[in-house]
Amino acid sequence: MKLLTERYAGRILGTLSCYDRILIQGTLPGFCYADGMTSFLNANNIRIFDYPRFAEPLRNELRESAEQIAKENGLEIEFIRKKNFRKEDRIQGILEKRGNHPGLVHIFSAMEPCPSYKPWHNKQTHRTYLKPTEGKCLHYYFYFIDEELGLCYVRVPTWCPFRLQIYFNGHNWLAAALRKQGIKYTLIDNAFVNIDSFTTAQNLSHELIVAIIHRRLDTFAERCCPIIKRFNLSYHWSIMQAEYATDIVFKRQQDLQLIYGHLTRTAIHTVKPDNIATFLGRKLNGNYQDEMGNNFNTRIEGTRIKHTMGSVSIKMYDKFGLILRIETTVNDVSFFKHYRKVEHRDGTHSEKWAQMKKGIYSLSALQKLLLAANHRYLQFISAIDDVSVGISKLNKISKTVTENDRSYKGFNFFTEDDQMVFEAIASGQFNISGFQNKHLRHKLWGKTSAQISRTIKRLHAHGLIRKIGHTYKYYLTKFGYHVITIGLKLKELVIIPQLAAQLTPACKTYFLP
Repeated sequence: MKLLTERYAGRILGTLSCYDRILIQGTLPGFCYADGMTSFLNANNIRIFDYPRFAEPLRNELRESAEQIAKENGLEIEFIRKKNFRKEDRIQGILEKRGNHPGLVHIFSAMEPCPSYKPWHNKQTHRTYLKPTEGKCLHYYFYFIDEELGLCYVRVPTWCPFRLQIYFNGHNWLAAALRKQGIKYTLIDNAFVNIDSFTTAQNLSHELIVAIIHRRLDTFAERCCPIIKRFNLSYHWSIMQAEYATDIVFKRQQDLQLIYGHLTRTAIHTVKPDNIATFLGRKLNGNYQDEMGNNFNTRIEGTRIKHTMGSVSIKMYDKFGLILRIETTVNDVSFFKHYRKVEHRDGTHSEKWAQMKKGIYSLSALQKLLLAANHRYLQFISAIDDVSVGISKLNKISKTVTENDRSYKGFNFFTEDDQMVFEAIASGQFNISGFQNKHLRHKLWGKTSAQISRTIKRLHAHGLIRKIGHTYKYYLTKFGYHVITIGLKLKELVIIPQLAAQLTPACKTYFLP
């Protein structure tokens, strides 16, 4: 099966996979939980009910610091009063006049919700401690251009526990790395529309060094939240949100538009829950409770299709009519599992599959998982687009084959039995772990073990599945995956594009657990 990047090689400038939006949260050890804050106050002989008196001077110090930073840079802090105010648009307007040289760009302030604590005395246990609560406080947004990370912002609340939020864009970071290498590029918004060497850019993208990012984050915190020096504390950084994009950059808009509408409007109907789970490297089971669904809508920038599984989504859309972007977004990195060292309570450790940690040092491992998700999606849409090749392969499997003097009849997608077999083995849950005779018996009701064995032999003879040596486990071959994907979608591929043209601008599909 040829991917889109191979099939349209003459029309494509290059491809690039890179982190896009990265949102980091900073928490202070001892301050980030109510129990820790209670212990801190007790250790420093501060009464629990004097907590507001403890926090107020720190708030005032942060305000004075923000005003001093603004004065030193010849800026005025802009207070945001409207709810629908877009900070990004305001910053873009400033950058057009200011330029993109490093330094402070602007400072916003706004009253926004923030986590906090309130003193509490438990009459039953006679304990006095802090309880978590929600409130509002003044927040500062420091927008600046960093030499290494590009345009960033630091969101600083002025009330304890002072949880920071830092944003930067992986494309800006890569642009800085390309400049150091002397490689010319054209970056519009958060997308490269041209690079002298896409191969070098891709290699640099894979060399994301988290230790360097860590040092930059510590520097940002010291500059924008100087109160941490008073307590001799440093922030712990964790991943709030990460987006990883794979861009296929076309030479001309018309080349992308020839295939883009067909891909998006067909995928909205062909992507099922099992497919979404497979894209994200998960196995869908009957106990899954989170929301899953497809969303297709038309925006000012163009159309977009989005597939959601809990806290993770994978999207496909076009940028500037030149770039086909596949982007996986994760809001909780513990959604993913990977092979890592796990520390046990008794002090020992072992290597095993475990949920991903939320710390920033998971960015390197997360990059590989998100890249794999994008690649699986690219494989899927490549099968959708390559209709002519798929049809020729359908003809091939419809013919009888002979193996060891025994004939095995071809398959027919328009017979109920064969279609049920294909739907069973193409189930997303088998793409990762494979299937056995017993698994198909659960899918194909009424079939005996002997009947399933003959069906498996027939699939094997036609080259649709392969057996793992010395096991009874089978996987779809590349040929099998391609031909079955096309075969099962043949009716939809012929009919649905015509129906999809009549779709309203927004179309949503939700899969209930």
